[in-house]
Amino acid sequence: LLGFEAALFVPTGTQSNLCALLAHCQRGDEYLVGQLAHCYRWEGGGGAVFGSVQPQPLNHQPDGTLALADIEAAIKPDDAHFARTRLLALENTLGGKLLPMDYVQVATALAQSKGLSRHLDGARLFNAATAQAAQLGSDVLHEAKRIAQCFDSVSVCFSKGLGAPVGSALCGSKAFIARAHRVRKMAGGGMRQAGMLAAAASHALDHHVQCLAQDHALAQRLADGLAGLRDLQVEPPQTNIVFVDLNGALREKSATLLNNLAAHGIRATGLYRLRFVTHMDVNAQGIDRAVAAIRQAVVSL
Repeated sequence: LLGFEAALFVPTGTQSNLCALLAHCQRGDEYLVGQLAHCYRWEGGGGAVFGSVQPQPLNHQPDGTLALADIEAAIKPDDAHFARTRLLALENTLGGKLLPMDYVQVATALAQSKGLSRHLDGARLFNAATAQAAQLGSDVLHEAKRIAQCFDSVSVCFSKGLGAPVGSALCGSKAFIARAHRVRKMAGGGMRQAGMLAAAASHALDHHVQCLAQDHALAQRLADGLAGLRDLQVEPPQTNIVFVDLNGALREKSATLLNNLAAHGIRATGLYRLRFVTHMDVNAQGIDRAVAAIRQAVVSL
């Protein structure tokens, strides 16, 4: 599907990224990664804990990219004083933002020219491909492969927008996947019962990829419905995630607002910056009900 020699089924995206880090790097190595990247910020420091692999976090630009100059400057010289820089890890989408294709190509080419391997946390790769295909008038699977082929390894999640109950896959060369397979075994991910889970993931790939465009449209519908509300700043969505910043009086009453929304069956994560995610179990009627409930809750505070 993505053009790699081999792939490995794992229970979670976190384990997929962990297998990638430990298969690419040795003890004492480091990887370059964004401050907000999931494999740096939200995965318990697994690379450092289990593999003695050091992260070198870099600041993101407003569009989610890492500045090329920052990447190049962070690569350590071949000197015993420094950890060996072995890997560049990018995430696409990041916070719902699509990394521009020309940036992905240039950043990964830079890493390759410096002798670094390249890993993509593509938990939402198919959302990125859907947005990119809409921009270019292209096919979603074609764009997913174009993005993936810039990297030596890619992790993809089946249980987010694709709607499978569980599972992720790590893709790469046969030699890379052989190393990752050993890590998966040590991490407890080598399940005898994986077949039924993989079957659900296969169904999702066959039937749900083309549904992601509807999720993106519903996210835009939600953003449009919340636009102009007092003390709410809505970030225009690029994919299926809508961020809403609370300002003024709403910021002081954010906990009350979240409780009011929960009473209407609307779950938003965050406190001063709310995060709404559309998915295959949400329809237009649900979005309209959510907009009405949010508007009512905001007006009542």
